[in-house]
Amino acid sequence: MSKTAWLFLCLTLVAALLGLSTTSQDEQTTAFIASAVFGSLLMLALIAGRRIKFDPVLR
Repeated sequence: MSKTAWLFLCLTLVAALLGLSTTSQDEQTTAFIASAVFGSLLMLALIAGRRIKFDPVLR
């Protein structure tokens, strides 16, 4: 996984845990929406990472 994918994975987990630990309905909704956005960006980063091939031969 790329560094960007790791970043979005961490942000998704933190936002989801924050949403589960808060008691306010507004804060939970905001945290879960942020978690969904970071999760979608994680999927995009994973898809983009699969399409870019690394060429170890420097020319």
